[in-house]
Amino acid sequence: MLAVFVYLPLVQNLGFSTLEWDIYSGSQEYIGAENYQRLVADPIFWSSLVNNVLYAVVSLVFQVFAAIVLASVIESIRHDRWRRGLRAIYFVPSAISLTVAGLLFYFIYEPNLGLLNHALDAVGLGAWAQPWLGQESTAMMAIIVMSQWQGFGYSTLLFAVAIQRIPSELYEAAAIDGIGPIRRFFTVTLPLVREMTGLMIIVTISGAFQVFNEVMVMTSGGPNNSTQVLGTWLYRNGFVRNDFGYAAAIATVIFVITLAIALAQLWINRRRRVEW
Repeated sequence: MLAVFVYLPLVQNLGFSTLEWDIYSGSQEYIGAENYQRLVADPIFWSSLVNNVLYAVVSLVFQVFAAIVLASVIESIRHDRWRRGLRAIYFVPSAISLTVAGLLFYFIYEPNLGLLNHALDAVGLGAWAQPWLGQESTAMMAIIVMSQWQGFGYSTLLFAVAIQRIPSELYEAAAIDGIGPIRRFFTVTLPLVREMTGLMIIVTISGAFQVFNEVMVMTSGGPNNSTQVLGTWLYRNGFVRNDFGYAAAIATVIFVITLAIALAQLWINRRRRVEW
């Protein structure tokens, strides 16, 4: 199953990236590495890559490191009902599909009727109101904010599960030794959720380089291609411009980047495996 549905398509995609291919007429012409040479000279490809890197960095900050902190705070609450309630509250946005969340924030960011600009006006910050998705300087960050809101709770829940697996005796011993909550976080919690942290880093970075729905729903890559990411640039070249060879080359780059990051993180995790 893996060979047929994963590995074979990867090899086929590599072959497609060496073609000039019109999928509608079926015409194919072997052009070697020309598509990759086009990538190197394509400014939109590089700006898309930068957007993916920015997305990955912000996602690491919020969906990994901030999520660990929040999960630790939630699990430190003594009252079980409060813990369950907070887990549910933070998880609710993750239960909303990306398309629905994108449309929701599209209307929040709407410059004339949107909730955000009205809220800024209400607190006396009307000068900060602007077309968030309509200008190059703010559009990408507006999309990233939406994605962090949507995915933050899911990461927090996974870290909460990992923290629950830590033996309570370790926290009790730390408390007896007079170690405060902040130091307990760094000396007990953080080291013992290392494997989950490594997994979430891989998932978060891989997801950041496969972003598609959020951008397509909110801006479709505009304005002036300022919010293009590798996934949307691949889609535009393949399904709008009918340049499937070039799109396959972009797909190959996405695969190589995510594979390299995953292998590096797995190697690091194997060397720092948690022993119970």
